[in-house]
Amino acid sequence: MATFNLQLPRMGESVSEATVIKWLKHPGDHVEEDEPVLEIATDKVDSDVPSPVAGILKEQRFAENTVAQVGDVVAIIEVADENSDTTDRPAEQPLETTTEEHTAHDIPGIAQLAEPERQPHTQAPDSRFYSPLVKNIAAEEGITSEELDKIVGTGNEGRVTKQDVLNYLETKKAARHQAQNERKTQVSDVSAQTQTVIPDPLPTSKQDWHHQEPTLVLSPQDEIIEMDRMRRLIADHMVRSVQTSPHVCSFVEADVTNLVNWRNKVKDAYEKREGEKITFTPIFIEAVSKALKDFPMVNVSVNGTQIIKKRHINIGMAAALPSGNLIVPVIKNADQLSLVGLSKAVNDLANRARANRLKPDDTQDGTFTLTNIGAFGNIMGTPIINQPQVAILAVGTITKKPAVIETAYGDMIGIRHMMYLSLSYDHRVVDGALGGRFVKRVADYLENWDVNREI
Repeated sequence: MATFNLQLPRMGESVSEATVIKWLKHPGDHVEEDEPVLEIATDKVDSDVPSPVAGILKEQRFAENTVAQVGDVVAIIEVADENSDTTDRPAEQPLETTTEEHTAHDIPGIAQLAEPERQPHTQAPDSRFYSPLVKNIAAEEGITSEELDKIVGTGNEGRVTKQDVLNYLETKKAARHQAQNERKTQVSDVSAQTQTVIPDPLPTSKQDWHHQEPTLVLSPQDEIIEMDRMRRLIADHMVRSVQTSPHVCSFVEADVTNLVNWRNKVKDAYEKREGEKITFTPIFIEAVSKALKDFPMVNVSVNGTQIIKKRHINIGMAAALPSGNLIVPVIKNADQLSLVGLSKAVNDLANRARANRLKPDDTQDGTFTLTNIGAFGNIMGTPIINQPQVAILAVGTITKKPAVIETAYGDMIGIRHMMYLSLSYDHRVVDGALGGRFVKRVADYLENWDVNREI
């Protein structure tokens, strides 16, 4: 019988590894062509890895909850074709699969492989290579170079991966909590009317102060909910963003009456012609794209003391998932798309996000993020920057308000459609003048909307 080597497929230019979270097929199981064999997870989305051939699963090369690199052979499939040689799935082939959101309850324990566990490759500390991501995490978490050298790498040639560092931090945190728990007073037989206050010990070092958690107050009626994997990633991402970037916010109120009237005029004809609705989101993205071309120093990232000026304008749009978590699919080269193209891209990404069908590459390489908090009836917000970007714009709900209207015959009061825009930006590289001018330029593009525009 011939065998087929199923490799971890390429999942986008910036995705180099994934975690095996669940095996859908086990040794001895029959696998149909294009049938999912295992589920994997990147930093953003979960995906199925299908088999391009039919056969019998002979071997699983990675246990659940372990990290595989793009191109690694994750499974061996025995095929019936006697004339075919042992084949590899090309690592360059993009992953075209559906995705699902999985909670921590969906992840079983690590399966035991039939073959002995592979020993991680090790290198002498002086010769080890650390990626910029690993170095940044180590610096943010206070990991010394001596500690970093002791972490066992599971990547190619023994390189320390992001997951290796996160696992080390989890182990370190668990050990610290265990030591704290041993010093805590044991409380038992708590009545339904009594609250339990568990004090934390005083920190003994600066690093302990940084990581110290607040006093925990529990009562018997409280419910403890374990974060799912995506919520843990979001929490970690948000904390790091606040620790990395000094956040500053600027606000502008825009009169979008002309824009609202134009959309009301064209939306029925557009839906009849294109078969889908035109929302305000693509209009906002178009205005943001124009403003980024006017102020390219907002379309940047920071690497230490270096400012990386981005060539492409890739706009991420925050979208809520059915699980309640948040994800940010990205519209690539948004400045090069027409309003119709932006509308179709927005609808496609939003629909696939709600159906958990986003691909890993759909969430990569964003240079700026837009979040429409007006969809939830909010008038204003101060969003957290989506690292490694340096700015994020929140647009509030559009409400009717009395406003002063300037005319050739004098000022008058009228009912106008008004909306707040709030920009959070990284004060390391974007000062108040640049941030304020940028958000005002976005508002200007929306206020000066051509009511006769054809679409």
